[in-house]
Amino acid sequence: MGLAHAHQGGGEIGIDEAEAGGTGGGRVNCMLRQLGLAPKGTRFDSTCTYVTSPFVSTGTLAYVRLFLGFYTLITLVFTLAWDSIRDGDGDGFFSYFTHLSYIGLCAYLWAAGVQTYVYATRGVYLLQRWPRALQYFHVLLYATVATFPIVVTAVFWALLASPNTFKSTYSAWSNISVHILNTVFALIELFLTNVPPMPWLHLPACVLMLAGYLGVAYITHKTQGFYTYSFLDPAKQGPGKLAGYIVGIAVGECVVYAIVYGLVLAKVKLVQRYWCCLMPASPQQTQHLNRGRGEEGGDTRESEERKEGFEEWEEVGRPERV
Repeated sequence: MGLAHAHQGGGEIGIDEAEAGGTGGGRVNCMLRQLGLAPKGTRFDSTCTYVTSPFVSTGTLAYVRLFLGFYTLITLVFTLAWDSIRDGDGDGFFSYFTHLSYIGLCAYLWAAGVQTYVYATRGVYLLQRWPRALQYFHVLLYATVATFPIVVTAVFWALLASPNTFKSTYSAWSNISVHILNTVFALIELFLTNVPPMPWLHLPACVLMLAGYLGVAYITHKTQGFYTYSFLDPAKQGPGKLAGYIVGIAVGECVVYAIVYGLVLAKVKLVQRYWCCLMPASPQQTQHLNRGRGEEGGDTRESEERKEGFEEWEEVGRPERV
């Protein structure tokens, strides 16, 4: 199986070579790939897919991410202040999955925006050099950003929206921001950038997070006396209907994950086929790809490297015999 090569230090290291240490090392490297991480001896995200775009420059992508991150931060701070001062119920702010997922979206946009800005201005990608644990959590956070906003939007407008949703200017703005724009921002991140499909092994982690939220919801009821969402109230819904809602949301997360995975994979293939050869490489990309090879320029090789990177995306999440 032809796999992409990653560059580190003074030359190329093939993934097959990295697995040459034996069966045990091969299993470890296979697991790392399934988690969206680089095998031992190779560089994380060697083609810089997490900080580049096929449609806009790296600098523009950085500003877009930082602008969206700034908007989500302002929304969170203003909403928390309003709920605490005006309505007096700020204690329950962090009990809502809507707010928790929005915090995750805000955190990802800031983290990705700063990484992209540094890469655009200095030609280095800091996350590639950071500990593997931080790389794992970045990829996992990306998986939640790709799916949780869509689930939140679907559940809110299907089960929770009411005539009071747009009752006041503040209510209208708040609900549009956290129940519509959250999905818009997630889709921008998915389709404006070169980010690859989410690793399949992150799906169980996402489902476990949703299950863990049930604990938060019922602890909130025990300590503060209210249910964050009416469909979680067993007295109103009954045990059968309550179980149906819980299982339905978990299944919905799996369906959304699969759909988003397919759409992002389709984007990757379309960009690979119709767009990547038309877009010139940025100076940072050329410098990064040529570093360690001793090459000047090399547009043809750079194009080949991009194609290898796209092929590497398809390897993530695909089981492989060891």
